[in-house]
Amino acid sequence: MDPREQIIAAVGVFLLLFVIYCIYHNRKRKKKILAKVRKNWGQRPEREYLTEEFEALTHYFKRNRDRKESVIDDITWNDLEMDTIFMLINQTHSSIGEAYLYSMLRTPEFSEEKLKERDRLVEFFATHERERERLAVLLEDIGRTGRYSIFDHVYDLADFRKGSKWIHYLGFLFLAVAIGVTVVWPEYGILAIIGAISYSWTTYYFQRKKIEPYVISCVSVLRMLKMADRFTQVRIPEIKEYQKQISEAKRRFSKFKRNTLFVTVGGFGKNGGGIEETIIMYSNFTFHIDLLQFSVLVREMNKNLAAFDLMVESIGELESALAIASFRTLMSEHCKPHLDISKESYLKVEEVYHPMIKEPVKNSITAPRGALITGSNASGKSTFLKTVAINAILAQTIYTCMADSYSGSYHQIYSSMALTDNLEKMESYYIVEIKSLKRILDSISGKYPILCFVDEVLRGTNTVERIAASSQILKSMARTDVMCFAATHDIELTHMLAEDYDNFHFQEEVVENDILFNYQLYEGRATSRNAIKLLGIIGYQEEIIQNAEITATRFMETGEWELC
Repeated sequence: MDPREQIIAAVGVFLLLFVIYCIYHNRKRKKKILAKVRKNWGQRPEREYLTEEFEALTHYFKRNRDRKESVIDDITWNDLEMDTIFMLINQTHSSIGEAYLYSMLRTPEFSEEKLKERDRLVEFFATHERERERLAVLLEDIGRTGRYSIFDHVYDLADFRKGSKWIHYLGFLFLAVAIGVTVVWPEYGILAIIGAISYSWTTYYFQRKKIEPYVISCVSVLRMLKMADRFTQVRIPEIKEYQKQISEAKRRFSKFKRNTLFVTVGGFGKNGGGIEETIIMYSNFTFHIDLLQFSVLVREMNKNLAAFDLMVESIGELESALAIASFRTLMSEHCKPHLDISKESYLKVEEVYHPMIKEPVKNSITAPRGALITGSNASGKSTFLKTVAINAILAQTIYTCMADSYSGSYHQIYSSMALTDNLEKMESYYIVEIKSLKRILDSISGKYPILCFVDEVLRGTNTVERIAASSQILKSMARTDVMCFAATHDIELTHMLAEDYDNFHFQEEVVENDILFNYQLYEGRATSRNAIKLLGIIGYQEEIIQNAEITATRFMETGEWELC
C-alpha cells in the first residue's frame, strides 16, 4: 500500500471512529435522559428555583393574560400560595412546557370539550409508558432558558424596529469602488480598500451591538424547530392532530431557518470555535451578512407570530399533560370533577384535602349558596378555605381534584385572604381590604358565577363598623351571583345573614389544660370560645383570666362593656 492509500485509509478509519463515537455519545446521552425521566415519574419534584428563573417562566402568561376570558388574579394566586402548587405539579422538561403549565393553572377553562381533551391526553400518557418516555426525551432537547424567558426574546424579536439597509449597501459600494481604484491606481486603491473595510467594520460594531440581545431568541426558535422536526416523525396516532399543527406551523419557518447561519455564528467579540466560525465572523465584519439576514428574521417572525403561538400551544398542551399524568400518579387519592354550565352557582365536595399537607384531615361540604365558617383560632378555617379554593382552580385547569368527588358550576374564582398594608402606596390594611373585596364585586359579568373566599371579613377596623359593613358586603355578594365562603369570628354575622348563608364551624376540645383540634367541619355556627382559655394555657395570671371571663360574660348578658 503506497503512502497515499495509507493516508486515505487512516482518514477513513478516523472518520469511522468519529462516527462510532458520536453514535455512542448520543445513545449514552439518551439513556441518561431516559433514566432521569423514569426516576422522576410520579415523584415530588425536587427542583429548586432561583427568583429570576421563576419570574421568567411567568412571562408567557403575563403576555397573554389580556386575551383570556378569565384568569386567577395576583391577589388570589398569592393568597392560595399557588406557586407551591405549580412546583408540585411541574414535572415538565422544557421552558415551553413549564411556562405553558403555569399559564394553564392561572387560566380556568369554561369549556367541557377543552377539559375533556386535556384529560384524554393525560390518561393516554398515564397508561402508555413507551410513548410518554419518547416524547419526554424529545422535549428535553428544547431545554430551559434559565433566568431568560424564551417568549420575551421571541416577541421582542418580532417587535424589533429595523433600521435602514443603506448603511450596509454603502459598505458594499465603497469596497467595490476601492477595488476598482486599485486596478487603475494600486497605491491609492490599497488605501481606499483599507478605508472601505474600516468603514464596514466600524459600522458593523455599532449595528451588531443593537441586535446582540435578540440573537438568543433566534437560537431558542431554532432549538424548538429542531425538536419539531424530530417530533413530527414519531408515530403516535393518539396525538396526530397536535403533530399536524406543529408540522404546519414549522413549515412557515423554512425561510427563517435558512437565514440564521450568519446571525447565530460568529458575532462580534465572540471567539470562533473553528475555521468555519472565523470565516463567518470576518465575512460579517466586512459584508454585514448577518445584519442583512437579521432583517429577514424580523420580517419572518412578524409574519409568522401566529404560527409560533400555535406551535407553543401544541407543544405546551402535550408537555403539560405529561406533568399532570405524573401528578395524578403522585396524588393517588384524586378524582375528576363534574362541572355544569349554569348561572346557578353550587358546589359539592366530598373528602376534599389540601395537596401540600402530607397527612391531611379530609372534609366534605355541600353548598347551594354561600357559607359562613366560624370557629376558634387555629381550628382550621383558613386552611379549609384554601383547600376548597385550590381544588376549584384545579378542577377547571388540570381537571383533577384532591377529593373523593367534586361537582359544581363553572366559576370565576377570587379570594381575599392574606392581605397586608401597602406601604408603597401609603394604604392601611383596611383600605387594602376594602379594595380587594370591591374588585370581586366589580368582576361580576353575568356570564359565569363567581366563587370567592374571604378570611376574616374587614378585620382591619373596629367591631361595630366591621359587623355593619361586612354584613352589607356579604349580603350584596349573595344577591348578585357571588357564592362566597367567608371565615369570621363575628357570630353576629351568622344570625344577620341566615337568609343568605349556610353556617359551618370548626371546634376544639380542652383536655388536661391543653386545647386539641380535630380540624373536622361541622354544620351550624360555633358555640365555643377559646381565646381566654388560651391565656391560661400560655401561663397568664389567674386574676387576668378570671376578670376577662367576667367581662365577656357581662357583655354577652347586657350588650355593654364594663371593665372589672
